[in-house]
Amino acid sequence: MTSVNQSCQKAAYISRCLQLAILLEVSADKPGNVNFTTNFEDTCKEHFLASAIAAGPAFQEAAKRGIQIAEGKRAINEAGLGELIELAVREVMEWQYGGNTILGTIILLMPISVAAGMTHTKEEYCIDLNILRNNINTIICASTATDAVRLYEAIDVAMPSGLNKSPDLNVNDPTSKQRLTTENVTLYKVFNIAKDYDDICSEWIRNYPITFDEAYPYLNEQITKTNQNNAIINTFLKILSDHPDTLITRKAGIEKAKEISAEAKKTLQIGGATTTEGKAAIAKLDHTLRKDGNNYNPGTTADITATTIALCTLNGYRP
Repeated sequence: MTSVNQSCQKAAYISRCLQLAILLEVSADKPGNVNFTTNFEDTCKEHFLASAIAAGPAFQEAAKRGIQIAEGKRAINEAGLGELIELAVREVMEWQYGGNTILGTIILLMPISVAAGMTHTKEEYCIDLNILRNNINTIICASTATDAVRLYEAIDVAMPSGLNKSPDLNVNDPTSKQRLTTENVTLYKVFNIAKDYDDICSEWIRNYPITFDEAYPYLNEQITKTNQNNAIINTFLKILSDHPDTLITRKAGIEKAKEISAEAKKTLQIGGATTTEGKAAIAKLDHTLRKDGNNYNPGTTADITATTIALCTLNGYRP
């Protein structure tokens, strides 16, 4: 049995790991995203820094609930993923005026936070990623219709762009929230509807294959070869080259998303952030992505990159 003090310490540790991951992601000079050198018209790095801090209490509460589940003090279907996501989003929107900054990241990280609380840890709270992944799947599959309603309410607060393509239970349809309850549509079922055209939903439904199977091993390898900034940029390019960004797809169409992925692949093939030629290609790609406002912002790729970094920090990585 874990003492109250140990539980609080573990929950705080998990929260700090996830907050650090968000901070490290925005600090890297990734093309097409807000970073420490380039902003969007209405959103800048300070908004993301504030968001990372603001999300901390919700991550900590999620980890506490995971600990309670592991100790048999809370039922698995009472984790409240939707409530936790909404709590984080409301805090983020309260603490900065840059609009929706990290909704996708929060959606991806919240099950990880609960699952990390559920996962037995050894010295210094190092998280076993294989057990973590099993627990993530367990907690997501146990989601409820109430979770789905609370997610829709979180989306109402964040007001992200591009969420208007769902064939059913569209978040912009005022009748959808009522249907979630009356038809007992769980959050898992909601994301299952969108899994084939939204990679955040796909990660949930398919147990984070991009994050665990592709991006994390790649980032781990990159960290041994180059500095942190370059490793994160190249991991971002790797994800983008293999998976056309679904935010770009929603805003500009699949053909444009594929075109951008092809450019990312070429950039990585000539060294990405680690070579002179690669850096020049990154600058060119960045210029392309910043055309026409932020319609070409690889936001989903950034969310998955932050989630990948979170696996590193949970497993002991420190900058």
